[in-house]
Formats: sequence, C-alpha cells, structure tokens
Amino acid sequence: MTGVFDIPDDLFSAFDRYERAVLDNDLAVLDEMFAPGPGTMRGDGAGLLVGHDTISAFRGVRGGVPPREIERIEYRPLADGVALLVSVSRYHGGGTGLQTQLWQRQDDRWVITAAHVTPRAPAFDRSVWRTVGDPLFQGAWEGPLRGLTVAVKDLFAIKGYRIGAGNPAYLESARAETTTAPAVADLLRGGASLRGIARTDEFAYSIAGDNVHYGTPPNGALPGALPGGSSSGPATAVATGQAEIGLATDTAGSVRVPASYQGLWGLRTTHGLVPRQGLLPLAQSFDTVGWLTRDGDTLQRIVDWCLSYDGSDSTESVYGESGDDLPWRFAVPDEVMDAVEPDTRTAFDTLLARLAASDDPPVLRRVALGPLDDHFEPFRTVQAAEAWRNNAEWLRAHPGATGPAVAERFRAASRVTAAEEATARARLDDLRGRLHETVRDVVLLLPTVPGPAPSRTADGARVDAVRQATLRMTTPAAIGGLPALSVPLLTVQAAQGPAPVGVCLVSRSGTDIALVRLARRLAAAVRAL
Repeated sequence: MTGVFDIPDDLFSAFDRYERAVLDNDLAVLDEMFAPGPGTMRGDGAGLLVGHDTISAFRGVRGGVPPREIERIEYRPLADGVALLVSVSRYHGGGTGLQTQLWQRQDDRWVITAAHVTPRAPAFDRSVWRTVGDPLFQGAWEGPLRGLTVAVKDLFAIKGYRIGAGNPAYLESARAETTTAPAVADLLRGGASLRGIARTDEFAYSIAGDNVHYGTPPNGALPGALPGGSSSGPATAVATGQAEIGLATDTAGSVRVPASYQGLWGLRTTHGLVPRQGLLPLAQSFDTVGWLTRDGDTLQRIVDWCLSYDGSDSTESVYGESGDDLPWRFAVPDEVMDAVEPDTRTAFDTLLARLAASDDPPVLRRVALGPLDDHFEPFRTVQAAEAWRNNAEWLRAHPGATGPAVAERFRAASRVTAAEEATARARLDDLRGRLHETVRDVVLLLPTVPGPAPSRTADGARVDAVRQATLRMTTPAAIGGLPALSVPLLTVQAAQGPAPVGVCLVSRSGTDIALVRLARRLAAAVRAL
C-alpha cells in the first residue's frame, strides 16, 4: 500500500476499521463510522444521499461489496481535526474503484461526514439491462428518429432473441423469436437504433419496479427510491441517459408510474392503436404500447412517425380526429384529488392556481368520475383472469419460479371464477361508456400517482399500500382504453430530497398525437409562469 505514511495512526485505524466493516457488510459498525445527523452525505453514480438515517437505510438493502484490497491512500489535512482521504481499491475479480472521504474528529473519534464512491466500471448494469450493445441493432441510416437509441422492454419479440419477461426460468424455457415485433420495427425504420433489451418486473405484473431475480434498477431522478414498474428497465435507461426512447407497455400504469417516479414523459397510447403482435401479453383487454422520453419534443417525433409513419393521414383519422388539436380545456377529477398525498395535492393546486392567473389561462373545471374502487375492483378482476389464462400453464410447469409478491398475485388470479369475471366485464362496459362521454370535449388533468416514489427500503406493507392507491388512480384510463400522458410538472419533498411527480393528461380515443402537442403547450405554459 502506498501513500499511507503521513496519516495519523488514529485516523488510519478508523479508516481500516471502516474498510473491514464494508467487506463484512457490518451495518452496525458502518452506522457508527458515519457522523450522526442530517448533514452527512454519501454519493455514487446513482446520486446523492443526505442524512445519516437515509444512508443507513440504503446500506440495509445494498448488500456487501466484492472482495478487494486497498492499494493506495492519499491523505490531505484540511484543518485541525478535518482530513480528506482518497483511496484506490483493487478488486480480486479485476478492476479498480475509488473512495473519497471527508473525515472529522467528533467526540475524540474520527467519523465520516461526506463520502463519494466510484466502483469499478461494470460491463453494464444487470438490473437495468438484459443485453445491450452500441448499438445492439442498427436502425435505418435516415429517418425522423435518426440518432436516437431505444431501450426495449423485455416483453417484445426481437428476431434472434428470446423474450425473458423478467424471469430467468421463463427466459431459459423460451425459444428465439423468428420475427421482430412491429412496435420495435417501426422505430428502427424511422432511424432509431436498438440500444438493448431492458428489464421488466416479472411478467409485467407489478408497478413498483423491483425484481427479486435481477435486482431493482436505480431511480434516475431520486437516489434510493423505487424506479416504478413494470417498465422499470426502459425508464431507468432513459432517465440515466443510456437511451433516448423507452419502448414499453402499460396495462394499469406501467408507463405512467415510472415516468412519474423518474421525471420522464410517458405515453400510454389508445388501446389497439399500436400493433401488439410480438408482445407477450399480461391482460389483453388493457395491454397497450407506450413510450418513455426525457422531453416532449422527442416524444412528439416518435408519435408523429409511429402513428402516421406512412406519410399519409394520421392513424388518428380512424378515430375521427385526423390529428386536430385538442381544446385548451381541462377537467380535474374530484375523486383523484381526494386520493393523492397532501404534498402532491398542494403542489397540484398551486399549479392550477398559477395556470388560472397566467396570460393564457386554460378553462379549468372539476368533474366526478365516481368512486375509484368502482373502477379498480372490476379492472383487477378481469386483469387477473386474463393474466392467469395467459400464464397458468407455464406457472404450473415451473412451481416456485416467481418471486413471492408476483406468486401471490397469480395465486389470487387463479381463484377468479367465470361468473366473477363476467360480472366485472359488464361493469367495465358501463364504466367505459361513461369515461368516453366524460372526455368527449375536455381533457382530464390529474396527478399521475399519489406522491413521489417510495424508498427502496420501505417495508412491504407500505409499498403495497402505495401500489393499491396508485392503481386506483391509473385504472380509469386503462378501462376506457384512452391515451394517457404523464408529464414531469410537479416537485414535492421526499425523504431523499426533491422528487418529481407527474401530471397526467387523458383524452379521447385516437387523439394521441394531439395529446402530446397539448402536453407540450401545457409544459411551456408552466415553464413561463
């Protein structure tokens, strides 16, 4: 080891004790070595954590680090009782890392008040990607999407690759696809290139973004938080700058939720508007294709191409719209506002008040959708029945292959009776008609989700409560088969720091292109406030 000779003995002993605790994943000692209080900081490639308790919670789910040796330490005294240590570690499995720590003497002992960790460079983050290239597949050399890269959710067929559905046993049992899904091919024809196949929650049957087999992708906007699912991999890839487009699916919110959690634009398209051939289904009555981007301009390029890629009239003309602009008129559902968290409601009400006082105020009014449970319960019944029919044979052949939460959802799904499904479908037919009438001449405007992304360390009961509350807000658009777009317009305070919360716009069927235009107008108006 080099560079250690000038370090005071007591500081070196403290550093050595800390390093041994890192290798042993001794959480008690690690907590002791970091200074108590809200000002302690730890950063890495995933972002900045502030506060001793936040850092401690992060360690509780991180796990240990691979075996390594410290081969060099640089010491710089900054003031009396304050020192900077920069150390280089060499991993037994190859590669080096860098640790930068600010140490202070408090109560006659050395503690870390700030740290930054640069781990060895991974080939790729396996929690985000199943396979990745530069590119994995080259798109057309010319086109309106030229230069953009795509992270494709691991539910779409890509010629020569297997669909993995977020489960290693399913991947092992699958066969290589002989054709590429039209939703993927459309992007490639437009000039985008395939960056890679990105992770999904198992069988897309979740909205948290966690995966017990491959790990939980990082949240690109809020370190230490869940990324949102089931399109967790594509969302994280876009939010962290590893791709410009996330090609995803939305059954009950799987585009909109990760978009809200990670500060992205996320469009759920009109049900049936984008071909679903080559897409592994969860629940065909609600499954639809969607896209995630970091900005509205990129999303506009995508919908202009993919929804009217032949250069003729927009596919929206099938629905009688021909791409006409939607009215500058919004309705806010009362029941949704009653369901959101207090900080989200405050931020959303403030946004509405500022819009109403702007130079170009939209028409704003309230609307009643009816109890959210009246939407959620029949939706959940039909979704479960279809999910079980789609996957029952494989699940029976592979007992124990899914994680506990997903396994429990499938167990519940297996108990749905034909009579229960038929009753639920009849209720959905009535709700669908009401929803279509509600958005006939107005666009719904609502918070996308109840609040910011939960912490990765939140207990299961908390995560499930957020899941249930979120689904109550996201299912009406799914029931109606309506286009719904989450736009990152709100910021609320979370335990980890300022966090994004999306604002969702829901319009009548087939107005997807116009909906993106309207959302860009809204975002521009908000920026001008």
